[in-house]
Amino acid sequence: MRRFKLQILTAAALFGLALTVSAAPGEYVGVAVCTKCHAVQGDSWAGTTHAKAFDSLKANTKVEEKKKAKLDPAKDYTKDKDCIGCHSTGYGKPGGYKIGAAPGGEMALGSVGCESCHGPGEGYRDEHAAAEKQFVRASKTTPRKKLVGLGEIFDYERACAVCHLNYQGSPLKGAKAPFTPFTPAVDAKYKYDFDKAVRTKALHEHYKLKGSFEGEPLPKVRAEFQKTAKEIPE
Repeated sequence: MRRFKLQILTAAALFGLALTVSAAPGEYVGVAVCTKCHAVQGDSWAGTTHAKAFDSLKANTKVEEKKKAKLDPAKDYTKDKDCIGCHSTGYGKPGGYKIGAAPGGEMALGSVGCESCHGPGEGYRDEHAAAEKQFVRASKTTPRKKLVGLGEIFDYERACAVCHLNYQGSPLKGAKAPFTPFTPAVDAKYKYDFDKAVRTKALHEHYKLKGSFEGEPLPKVRAEFQKTAKEIPE
């Protein structure tokens, strides 16, 4: 009997491990994949500074800003590993941007794209799409936790803070080198204000959500910024 119980426990442990492994975030898939279904958000994002974040690493761009931050405006920082992490998507992670790749190539990861805020799409994109179709077809919602287990991020404020608050003396728990040189001490405009960023469309235009997902974690934008969000064009 004891041996039988041990076999059951071992099998359960292995099953649990399998679930853990299968729920691990997948690779990055790129902006083009996300915007197949979220075209209006993609069009709006394309006009933001985040879409052009890679360009600011090029020589002789953002000259005054770089001088203030004690960087060399004449230097090309597009291959600098200390900069690329916050000016591209998924650098150093599976499927993420690789130094030397064409920033606007097939994967279009040379920008602060969709997956910088929403997480690497390979693991959750199919489930995310199925959830939205299910809601439209049968008004049935999907728990957000299910998507979180597949790598989707709903804590957008934290996702942004990882770069915007990553400086010495920052209130961000877990801030670590390489630190950003663009801090509030250098210029007040670098003060991180998530609410302001959303309202001024620093990310992308926000549209009314369908209500396909329910439960925790509840995104801050869901509660507050949905009040003024636009309807998605038909």
